[in-house]
Amino acid sequence: MKEWEIRRREFYDRIPKFWPDMYGQEYALFDIHPLTKDEVENIRLASSHIGSIFFKVARLLRHVNNETLQQLGFPNESIPYLRLQTIDVETIIARLDLVKVGSTYKVLEFNADTPTFIKELFSINGKVCDAFGYQNPNHHEEELLANSVRQAILSSINYVQEISNPYVVFTSHEESDEDLNTSLYLQDLANIPSRFVPLHKLQIKQSEGLYDENGRKIDVLYRQTYPLEHLVCDKDEFNNNIGVMLLDLVRDQKLAIINPPSAFLLQSKAILAAIWGLHEDKSDFFSKIEHDRISKHFLPTYLEADPLIANELNYVKKPSFGREGDTVEIFSSKGEKILEDKNKSYTSSLPVYQQLVELPTTSFQTVNGMKEGHIIIGSFLLQGRASAIGYRVGNKITDNLSYFLPIGIKR
Repeated sequence: MKEWEIRRREFYDRIPKFWPDMYGQEYALFDIHPLTKDEVENIRLASSHIGSIFFKVARLLRHVNNETLQQLGFPNESIPYLRLQTIDVETIIARLDLVKVGSTYKVLEFNADTPTFIKELFSINGKVCDAFGYQNPNHHEEELLANSVRQAILSSINYVQEISNPYVVFTSHEESDEDLNTSLYLQDLANIPSRFVPLHKLQIKQSEGLYDENGRKIDVLYRQTYPLEHLVCDKDEFNNNIGVMLLDLVRDQKLAIINPPSAFLLQSKAILAAIWGLHEDKSDFFSKIEHDRISKHFLPTYLEADPLIANELNYVKKPSFGREGDTVEIFSSKGEKILEDKNKSYTSSLPVYQQLVELPTTSFQTVNGMKEGHIIIGSFLLQGRASAIGYRVGNKITDNLSYFLPIGIKR
């Protein structure tokens, strides 16, 4: 066994409830990418400006008709619940995917509903910084994450009717190490009386409530890794639409879910096309400052490829609801396919077309020696406030085999 592999294994073996390897291969790198304080501050400032645009658009989307929501790719089953606002903020934990372009940062996607990459950035990144003698750019963010989760739970309890002894449950698919341990991590941080109950043990009684395996009624369900677009299509063995039944409970204030339904309103990548369309039309919905921020931080994005081809721009075709690069395709300015992800799970999802920008590259240490990969910046928003940041490195299309590359500021 190579010396670096031994050091990496010994380091990560000391961290409980983590998944340094995924899909049978290395995931969390035992290496660090240096950033300056100015770079960290610029990423957070860009994230704050981008987030403010999304949250303003959310208020607009609550007033559009159902047909417009359908045109933005939202599943028909979800539309009756999209306008629900169960707490004061749109989303508790959200993640922007950013790319550095020149001296600025462009947003590729907004994961407002069920972002992952949480424990890596809020907890593990700091431990790697300590091991390498770097300053952690996410210092104190874990404490703020804990406060955000607690506040969300307490606010959600207030949403549910007639609670004398609130019952809070965290849930996920039990067979996924990432999903399970992300949920357990947030549960530990919350430090509020609660239980973890796997998804398959939850029971719904129509119009009555959601129950655990022992028949106890649940008041708040924390489902950090279970996407709402999957939930609305869930059926049981009798073909009952249990996902819709669960959202009916939320609508009727018999259950609260976190992230709240309002987070899903911003999950569709077609929202990027809506924002860009308003910007191109010079809509007075946005102020001059907001238009300047869109021009600086957003990419031309459309629901068809024609405008990008007309402007001779290479572009990316991606599903409005898709994850980990699945079903993503890259095209030349002439509409010729250059590259595609081998997975095709989201072909039925409304496609969006976004200008292609080249991802920066960096070298990093793996157990098999030095490699080079393309950088995507994950930048979290906690209740709308810019928070922890971090790097994923991998292929030109960032997929589920990308690495987690810790970042640090030189002391």
